[in-house]
Amino acid sequence: MNDVHDGGDRTTLLEFPCRFPIKAMGRVSDDFQGIVEQIIFDHAELWEDESVQLTPSREGNFVSLTAVIEATSQDQLDAIYQGLTDCEQVIMAL
Repeated sequence: MNDVHDGGDRTTLLEFPCRFPIKAMGRVSDDFQGIVEQIIFDHAELWEDESVQLTPSREGNFVSLTAVIEATSQDQLDAIYQGLTDCEQVIMAL
């Protein structure tokens, strides 16, 4: 990957558009998947032929959701991660 200016005041190593996995982890609940998907899909679409993956923890108390999106800019990724970070149900976002 090359240094590419994303149109803002920052430089990023990503070349846009690109395939980019977003992972969010939280406690198991009935609404976790819907809340996280809404945050992600407010800003991006799934990468073609990808689906959202839900993986429970070994003991079943936590769950991780992975969505592979089509990332179009660093600002878009920042907005997704800010939304996930601000969400009380999300413990960690990668």
